[in-house]
Amino acid sequence: MHSMKVCLVTALASFLGAVPSAMADAEKKAPAANAETPYSVPVLDPAAIDRGADPCVDFYQYTCGGWMKNNPTPEDRASWSRFDQLQRNNLLVLRGILEKAAAGGAGRDANEQKIGDYYASCMDQKAIDARGIAPLKPELDRIAAIQDKTALARQLAHLHLADVAALFGFGAEADFKNSTRVIAGVDQGGMGLPSRDYYLAEDAKSAELRQKYVDYARTLFQLLGDKPEQAAANAQTVMRIETALAKGALSPVERRDPSKVYHLMKVEELQQLAPSFDWQTYFKAIEAPRFTELNVIEPEFFRQLDAQLRAVPLADWRTYLRYWLVNDLAPILPAAFEKAHFDFYDRTLQGVQEMPPRWRSCVEYVDNDLGEALGREYVEVAFGEQARQRMDELITGLTTAMGEDIRGLDWMGAETKKQAQVKLSKFGTKIGHPKSWRDYGKLTVTRGDALGNWLRGNEFESRRQVAKIGTANDRDEWLMTPPTVNAYYHPLQNNINFPAGILQPPFFDAKADDAVNYGAIGGVIGHEITHGFDDQGSQFDADGNLRNWWTDTDRKEFEERTSCLVNQYSGYTAVDDVKVNGQLTLGENTADLGGTRIAYMALQKSLAGKEPQKIDGFTPDQRFFIAWGQAWCENNRPEFARQMALTNPHAPGRYRANGIVSNTPEFHEAFGCKAGQPMVRENVCRVW
Repeated sequence: MHSMKVCLVTALASFLGAVPSAMADAEKKAPAANAETPYSVPVLDPAAIDRGADPCVDFYQYTCGGWMKNNPTPEDRASWSRFDQLQRNNLLVLRGILEKAAAGGAGRDANEQKIGDYYASCMDQKAIDARGIAPLKPELDRIAAIQDKTALARQLAHLHLADVAALFGFGAEADFKNSTRVIAGVDQGGMGLPSRDYYLAEDAKSAELRQKYVDYARTLFQLLGDKPEQAAANAQTVMRIETALAKGALSPVERRDPSKVYHLMKVEELQQLAPSFDWQTYFKAIEAPRFTELNVIEPEFFRQLDAQLRAVPLADWRTYLRYWLVNDLAPILPAAFEKAHFDFYDRTLQGVQEMPPRWRSCVEYVDNDLGEALGREYVEVAFGEQARQRMDELITGLTTAMGEDIRGLDWMGAETKKQAQVKLSKFGTKIGHPKSWRDYGKLTVTRGDALGNWLRGNEFESRRQVAKIGTANDRDEWLMTPPTVNAYYHPLQNNINFPAGILQPPFFDAKADDAVNYGAIGGVIGHEITHGFDDQGSQFDADGNLRNWWTDTDRKEFEERTSCLVNQYSGYTAVDDVKVNGQLTLGENTADLGGTRIAYMALQKSLAGKEPQKIDGFTPDQRFFIAWGQAWCENNRPEFARQMALTNPHAPGRYRANGIVSNTPEFHEAFGCKAGQPMVRENVCRVW
């Protein structure tokens, strides 16, 4: 949901991983909601270790083998990891909060009313089914009434406000070269498959998935009442339009390059680029503040869009918009629509065998649409000042270590080092949750109106985003809700961000020893710090502006070192015949390697003068690396592994563990690994 939330930030902000929200031991403090038992997820779990494996041969098998054996992927999941265990715990916490709020009563405040009534409406599947597609009729009638291109532009703006992601994206983003200001941006969009290559690749698997996508579209049209022959023809129309759009789109790798996604243009230049679309009508209909220039993220896409607007008749555009309306709203429509959506996007693309329980989906929808209202309740039961204080200490230690690392680099000259230190000194940090909470007072949530709540929630967020155009960049705003188990670096704000949801095992435990905290959350902190200096982040300066602060010689040295990681990870197999894309995963691999290194440096400083103590039979250094490795324990379905390899900038967990330790001499020493063993690379990669 909320494709308009950011136009480009999701392509550049560097996240820890593709992992959902979660909370662990806060369940016992949350309102009781059900009899399901939370998982116990320690930072370092001796039972997860495969004692029969050699850490110097396959560290991932050693550190995660026991866990993988005892934690098969559930039928209603595409993957199962220690992150997912935390997500399940967290969802139980949120479910308890929501069921209490949904129960009603005179004591509810405005936030509790909204989150409770939204959840209750979503959970009433019987009422949703009974109403059928009647709630959709006003939207379908608006599409049917399109008789010219002016009306098409006006209706597209209406759909975009409802977060129906048809044709292209429009929103607000910080200006790459003047990050203090927020500008408008238009982006590629309107393609229902995971990336452009799904449309254009010629292999048999891609052709099979395209046919199944057409079958899915046909099913949606039939559910809308189209006769089988017409539904089949309409599905082909959708595929034809989307395939044409894909030919002008950038690949996931190309979208990682800031220079390829920044093209500041006057509005008149956009009109010249795509003259067949009525841009002024669109901007007026979406109620954007007046602006004279914007970022056209991918000009070639809009040239292709213009060609399609000239070639495709209005009747086909009406068909395309009908599809996108019902495709994006399917999860909140009657069960037959929801099941069709699940069968393609979850079962076919990701291998999920069973639909998730309704409550889980509804919790996630509330988190999407009322994330800070729900998050405010969440931190009351799941986040404490002790965690914040300990995080402050860890971040200080990691930042200091990064400074020392920069000073000690033998491949970087003094001038570039000086600029790197300036950038590091200006890093901002956000921990736990926003300083001030979002006001949802203008959002109406009506009990019993599930679809209406969804649409109004989307429109509320879309209007909030559009209203930013022409304002100052708010560096205090979060891109994630408080319960999210993830973290990110924002290059245009030069800050690192750690939601409350990640400040728990297996990443963090204020009561745990330093070795595991530095190995787990320390590695995460270091990962996000290093993102400021990876192949993307290094192109932005201390103030978040796209500016080259490197000497030519140092930049060449940097690129030679990152090419080592590209080559290393490109040699790994993700699943079957699909390799890891070393170029796509470069930023994350650089952050993992540099982050682990500076976390280890910070640990050594904390242990200075202390007698090393073994715990569970492991030295502090061993516990550090095991904690890092166990953060990535996972079991993935083959279909999901394939999709992630083609679209996700993160490598599979196995290689996030093995790829890093094989480049780390301190790991080799800690476990007594010898030259020639698989976890000891002959040519060690090192950037930071």
